[in-house]
Parts: sequence; C-alpha cells; structure tokens
Amino acid sequence: MNQNDDCTWYWLPEWNAEKETSPVFVYFRKEIELEEKPEHFTICMSADSRYKLYVNQKLAEAGPSKGNDQIWYYDELDIAPLLKNGRNILAVAVLHYPVEHYKGNFSTFRTKTPGLYTNIKGDWICRRAEHIQIVSENPWFAPMQIYERAAGNQTSLLWMHENYDAADWKPAREYGTDETEIKNLSLRTIPFLRKIKGKFREISKQHRSDYSPDEWKDFLQEKRTLLVPSNTVESVDIDAGELMTGYLQLRMAQGAGAEITLLQAECYAGERCEHEDPFKRLPRKGDRTDAVHGDLYGNEDFYLAFGGGTEGIPEVYEPFWFRTFRYIRLRIETKEEPLQLLGFDYTETGYPLEIQSWGKASDSSLDGVWDISARTLRRCMFETYVDCPFYEQLQYAMDSRSQMLFTYATAADDRLARKCMEDFRQSALEDGMIQCSYPNYENNVIPGFSIYYIGMLYDHMMYFGDRELIEKHMPVVEGILNYFNSRLDESGIVGKIGGLNKPDNYWSFIDWTKEWDKTDGVPPVTLDGPITMESLLYVLGLQYAAELADYLGQNAAAECYRKAAVNAQQAVNRCCKGINGMYQDGPGMEAYSQHTQVFAILTDTVSIEAGRALLEETLINSERYAQCSVAMMFYLFRALEKCGLYHYTNGLWDIWRTMVDNNLTTCAEDPISSRSDCHAWGSLLLYEMPASILGVRPVKPGCGQIMIQPHTEWLSWAKGEVMTPKGKIEVAWEKQENEEVKLTIHCPDGMEICYDHEGRSPE
Repeated sequence: MNQNDDCTWYWLPEWNAEKETSPVFVYFRKEIELEEKPEHFTICMSADSRYKLYVNQKLAEAGPSKGNDQIWYYDELDIAPLLKNGRNILAVAVLHYPVEHYKGNFSTFRTKTPGLYTNIKGDWICRRAEHIQIVSENPWFAPMQIYERAAGNQTSLLWMHENYDAADWKPAREYGTDETEIKNLSLRTIPFLRKIKGKFREISKQHRSDYSPDEWKDFLQEKRTLLVPSNTVESVDIDAGELMTGYLQLRMAQGAGAEITLLQAECYAGERCEHEDPFKRLPRKGDRTDAVHGDLYGNEDFYLAFGGGTEGIPEVYEPFWFRTFRYIRLRIETKEEPLQLLGFDYTETGYPLEIQSWGKASDSSLDGVWDISARTLRRCMFETYVDCPFYEQLQYAMDSRSQMLFTYATAADDRLARKCMEDFRQSALEDGMIQCSYPNYENNVIPGFSIYYIGMLYDHMMYFGDRELIEKHMPVVEGILNYFNSRLDESGIVGKIGGLNKPDNYWSFIDWTKEWDKTDGVPPVTLDGPITMESLLYVLGLQYAAELADYLGQNAAAECYRKAAVNAQQAVNRCCKGINGMYQDGPGMEAYSQHTQVFAILTDTVSIEAGRALLEETLINSERYAQCSVAMMFYLFRALEKCGLYHYTNGLWDIWRTMVDNNLTTCAEDPISSRSDCHAWGSLLLYEMPASILGVRPVKPGCGQIMIQPHTEWLSWAKGEVMTPKGKIEVAWEKQENEEVKLTIHCPDGMEICYDHEGRSPE
C-alpha cells in the first residue's frame, strides 16, 4: 500500500505544540455502515505516539511498532472478524508524548505534529480525553511514563458504544504527510503481539475485606460479582500465579466517587535497603511469595469511579499501556454509593514466540530453570526485545544479543532479531558508535555495547546466512571499529573512551558485579585510566568482523581486521598482564576480575592452556576477583567450554536453582540486588540446553553444517529436540557403565551434520 496516497493524518482541530508540555490522550471515533459483514476489511493505522484501536468495543490492535527518527511504522490489519451488519463503531485512543525526553516514554519517538494515521478517510470526530493524566513512576528515573491518574465520566463510559451521543465532539483536522515531521512511513516488519484473555488465580493476602478468599476467587473466575458497600474500604492482594504482561481491565457498576488504586508488583519483598543512591534503595528479596513477612512494592494507577455503569453497560477501567505484574493490590474506598465489582482480568500480550526446542537431563533441577527461563524470554519480547518489562522496557545491545541467541536456539525465529539489528544500525552516531539502547529518544552510549551489535551480526550469519543483511550492516561495523582504532593510545591499547555513568561522557559499563557497585558497573580502574575490557572487546569485534568479511568475499578487509586484532592482542599482552600472568582490569593496575580472563580466552589473547589456569584461579579463589554476574554468564560459560572446564557450570547453575527455590517464575536480573525479577539475559538455559548439553549448533554460516557435540561432564543423560532454521533435530545421549556415551541423532534428510567421535557411539 502506498501510504502517502491512501492514508491521511488526523488530529485535534486546535493544537499548539509549544504549549503542550505533558502527555495527551485524544479519542477518535468513526461510524461505518455495512449492508453485510465483509469477508475481509483491511485498514492501515499508525499514530504519533501510540494508538489502541477498538472495533465495536473489542480491542483490535495496539501500535504502532516502535520506530525512530529514521523510520516510522504503520500497521495493516484485517478487522472483518470484529465487524457486523449495519452500524459499526471504530474507536481509537491515541497517546501523544511531548518532545521533551524526560516527559515521555524513553523508547517511543514523537514529533511536534501528532496524529492518527489511517486509510479510513473522512468524518472522523475527536476530543481530548482530559480525564486521564500520565504520572511519572518516580522523581529521579522514569523511563516509561505510562502510569495513570484517571477519573471516569460519561465519555469514558460510552465513547466506544453505538448509542453514545457525540454531539459535542469536533471534526478531526485532516492533514497530509507533507505537513508532518514523520517521514519514511513503512509497513510493520514483525508479527502483531499476542492477545490472550487471562484470569487471576486467587487472593494472596487480605488487608481489609468483608469477603472470604473463596468468594474473591469465585469473583476472579467470573462466577459471581462482589458488592462493596458505601463508605467502605476493600483492600486485597491478587495473585496472577506467575509474572505476567497484559492489559488490565476492571469492570464495575454504580459506585460514584469510589477511589480505586491498582498497585502492580513483581513479588513480595522485605523493607528497602539504605543507600545514598535512590536508584539502589531496593527492597530486600527472598521468597517471592512470602505474603506474611513481605510487602508489595511497585507502581500504581489511580481511578475515580464515575458511577454510571450497569451490569449491561459496565464502567470499565483499562490502563492504556500494558502492565507487568505478578501481584495486584486492589484497593477500593467507596463514598456515599456502593460499588458493584463485575469483573477483573487481563489480556496477556507479548511477541508471539513459539518455543519448539526442549530438553530433559538427569539433573531434574534444570526443569524448573527451563520453565522460568522460557517465561522470562517471552516476557521480554514485544515490538522490541526489552531488558525488563517492569522497570525500563528498553532494548539494550548487550542484553539483546543474548536474547536473540536464545530465540534462535529455541524457535529458529529471526523476525524480531532482524528488527533489533536494524534498530541499532539506525542508531549509529557520527563518531561511529551505536547507542547502547535503541529506540531511545535521547542519545546514550556504552562503547562496549557496539561490539555486541557486531556479535549479533555474526550470530545471525551462523544461523541464517543472509548475505544481503550483512552487507547492509557492514558500514556501521566499519564505523564502530574505526572509532576504537582512532582511540588507540601510543602503546596500542584502547585509551580511555568512557567512564562513570554521567551525562557528559560515554559510560564504560561492563557488568553489574557487586565489586563494581560504586562505579556503576565499571571496573574502578576507570578512575585512573583506560580499562582492559574495552581493548578485549575491540579485539572480539575485529574477529567477528573478519568472519563477516570472509562470508561476503571481502578477503582484503578480513585480513586487515585480523592484523588489527593481532596488534591489539599483542598490546594487551604487553601492557595488561600482572601477577601470575593474570590480565589486569587496567594497564599496570593491580586489580583483577574474572571478566578480563574470560575475554582474553574468548579472543585467543591467551592460549587455552594458560587461560584454563587463569579461569580456574578466579573460580577457586572467587573472593579475590570480581565475578561475572548473571549478565555475563553466557560469556563465562563459553570460556569454560573453550578451556575444557564446562563441569564448573554445574555449580554456577545454583544461582538459578536458588531462583526456583525462592519461588520466582522468571529469572532475576542478578542475585545480589535483584532489582528486576524478570531480565532475559538470565534465560541462559535456553541456549545451554540445546547448544551445549544437547550440543547442537551451527559451525558453517546459515546452518550449512551443524555440529552435534554434547557436553556430558556432570550429567548422566540428556535428551530433547532442537529447532534450527533447517529443521528439527532429535538428540539423546546416555553414559554407559564404562563411561562411554551412547549418542542417538535423528535429523531431516539433507542436513549436513558433524559430531565429535571421541568417547561416543553415534546411531
């Protein structure tokens, strides 16, 4: 569809962008008369900044897919299933954020020319929804800007309905694409998010209630309604049974003036810890279901009931943006009129990921780890990958590289990954760096994260082998490596290119390890000079780039990258080695971490034999070295694998076993602060089971050849199925009494397979 010819922008007839400094909701409405219900009825729709489309009171879609200042997406959808003979009502809620960064959602781009974009032309009417206000989640860091303070009224009650009197609405102003700041409108490239009706499980705690837990449970299962008398407070904690992302919906009748709060929380937790940094004043977490000793901490929506609802036409409160929750504290304080609760549920949403790989092993504790890992990945995939759904909903390059690999290994699905790589390609700055999270309305750079973007391209090459995609991204790869190369100091290592997390410089974040807490995840040697990790990441980026160039037939470029990598390796070995050959966190600095040893191994800066000794030293004498947190475990596991130390992973899985024991239903951000209970870099087993324990991974681009080399060190058997872009592979292995491993493989015809013969008897 040619969007410029067939679609039009609509907005309020009166609008002064300079005076609009807060988020604004606008309702649009249009009637369509149909003689008979059509088989198909395709419309296109977008908005600045977000829309929710309802057809005959049913949610049809929310969008658009997140874009940026170079591309804006529109959706094309068939609404025929929601239409009927006769009169149909299209109702669209649009949320527009102001252009000031901190007054809007960080990952949502916006302009000074807001609007609803659609091919359904003419006769749209609109009005500002002044009864809803966006409130910041906290005063010092509020990247989402999605929580609401709302008051019901006649419009919010009936505006989607056929019999609503819209006489006081205004005709929407129509304007063309040449009048808007939005350019390069493009059709959505990813599937629509899933929309699945869900019900809460039960009450986890009663604070004040005249009803029993069983009566509340029946209400949540739509078996009864509940009447809250006048001048009464009802306060209960409601359990979803697992961490969930979805659109909340509370339905009610009567109850004019009732004050309702919906507090959303990931878990029960203890009191907040003391810390000079308000960002780190986090509740102490243990058993996430301990409602006796714990409390709920989170963000809340406030709603003032209008009171005009009935059982036939209930008053509905549904926050515009999806919410993340495991528990909801519902508090209702009625005034002079009783309030009847008719229903409370949600519509689950997220990227429609279909996990097709699975695995079982002799260690049954991994079953629970797989369960929370799969749920975590699902809860961190929407229109982008996100770091966490509860706190930020930002797509970070380091996080996303791991999430993409988890997606490939379990679903062989690269649709969201392609968009992710394109997002970061479009984020490139003039100096060559990409932004560490993107889409992001304001520039933000972590130099090392640009290398993880190059890693994304390497991974995609190995799994999918798309030369055209690699060619498109290579100019950005070159820009990144040129940036690092131009900042080599006289000794040949990467000089000081960043530091602490401050507005006026790049942030040299490496990992959220506890030893680096006071320096914002940066090795403390940054206070005195460059950090070794940035040189090692530069080497890694050069090595990935050489492989990419080889695949494209760019042999001269590949050779150039390899020579640069060797030069940087030699510089690191000259300048950054200390006691017993350990790699220092900074040149000449007597500070050491597990991280520098891991990346020295992964980049072949150190031999495998020497690297094995260095890595074992950090594991055996862990108190002497900053340890890799959950965020870096993928790279630690790769180094252990490379050095023949994979048996150490058994003990490292205790971090996840503890998560299961603490009744998490998703993977925590890290075991120290556990700020977020859902952080997808922790879904490591989604890679380790298919690619290491079952041993299935590509060794030639595009899965041109697949290696099957299971790690059997600490397990006695494992079995499962691994989905690849070339089809599904069945693997089963079991240790015999003589310790020989019996390996059974079933794979599609025509798939090129290789395997390690040593100690195995393949069938």
